[in-house]
Amino acid sequence: MRVIGLCLVIFSVFAPLANAAVNFPIPSLELNVQRATEPEEVAVVLEIIALLTILALAPAILILMTPFTRLIVVFHFLRQAMGTQSSPPNQVIIGLALFMTFFIFKPVAQEIYNTSLNPYLEREITYQVAFEKAQSPIRKFLLLNTRENDLALFVKGADISKPETRDDVSLLVLIPAYVISELKTAFIIGFVLYIPFLVIDMVVASVLLAMGMMMLPPIMISLPFKLMLFVLVDGWHLISGSLLKSFGV
Repeated sequence: MRVIGLCLVIFSVFAPLANAAVNFPIPSLELNVQRATEPEEVAVVLEIIALLTILALAPAILILMTPFTRLIVVFHFLRQAMGTQSSPPNQVIIGLALFMTFFIFKPVAQEIYNTSLNPYLEREITYQVAFEKAQSPIRKFLLLNTRENDLALFVKGADISKPETRDDVSLLVLIPAYVISELKTAFIIGFVLYIPFLVIDMVVASVLLAMGMMMLPPIMISLPFKLMLFVLVDGWHLISGSLLKSFGV
């Protein structure tokens, strides 16, 4: 009888909560695949697919149009030259490269917002006009950091006439030219970074060989010296400042 009474008490307590849960509206989602009856319906579906594709590729496109490529490659070469393997970790290097990218690209983004995005949000211009105005500051930044021979390579490969002005250069030609120019610049900076650390490795290896300590890995002795040299010259400050100056900041 006590067990039955306890069950009745529990049921009387939780019965109102169960009713409230039943009365709570639960949204439903339906996905249907039906045959289109009008051409407009097919066009809308294709526009949605194209938009989703662009959104998926947007991060890669934005990275290739910003200073991120040069920064991340230089930091990778620096870590390899120092021989610290995974220190600083990838998260730190990527985060530093991203924030420096925001810092360098801020004037361009501000100009895009003032001349293109803000007027479009205020419904002062159409999206076609906004897109055309947004290309001007981006094109100016890319041309400033693109070599002429790299640009000529893709202009020739695209089989188009030589652009007469900067506004005539297509972004489809300018972006890949900018990317290979950035890679070349980053590799040159990486080579310069390797030289002092390579000298330390050669000196340490020569000293160990002269002392007959051939079984001792030179990296164990040279790594502290390379870290000490990098800290004494304030390496992060010098490299970050040189990268900022290379973009004209």
